[in-house]
Amino acid sequence: MYHTQDEVSLLRASLAGDTEAWGEIVVRYKEAVFGLCLGFLRNRADAEDLTHDTFIRAYENLRRYRLDKRFSTWLFTVASNLCRNRLRHRRYHPVVAPPEQMSGGVDPAAIITREARHERVRAGLDSLPYGYRAPLVLRYYNDLSYKEIAEVLSLPEGTVKTRIHRAKVMLKEKIEQNQNGVMRYEQRG
Repeated sequence: MYHTQDEVSLLRASLAGDTEAWGEIVVRYKEAVFGLCLGFLRNRADAEDLTHDTFIRAYENLRRYRLDKRFSTWLFTVASNLCRNRLRHRRYHPVVAPPEQMSGGVDPAAIITREARHERVRAGLDSLPYGYRAPLVLRYYNDLSYKEIAEVLSLPEGTVKTRIHRAKVMLKEKIEQNQNGVMRYEQRG
């Protein structure tokens, strides 16, 4: 029933207490919010928890949302604030992530190479300061515009552009350092 309805109608219905309308909003955005949270937190369980928390927080505060603004930007702001709080909490309560299971595939060598590349990128992202990691994740994992990122992070658009540029340079350097360190280690072995 709600699949063809526009977002504003769904939000109005949600404000009136229609839980099916809110359910449709959740269905439309859950993957994007999960991707955002995973990009920030780099931990699947935390990302799932905060995705759930984001929709609860958004529903509880839906009356604060202005219908003339993009809902996705407002929702991503809620999610990024929750992620920021979780990262702050992690600083004082470190979490050890379990190793991820290797998925089956046709070429195990290609899978291992791809996973190693992704791990280098993840490690590089994890090592970036939040102020540089957050805009990069929003841009490349969530495909937000510079203007939307500026709204989500409460920064001037020019600052967002600068941070993304600097973050890409820092990330490239960290990945190259990591790769060169691995190659030197493998040559010794």
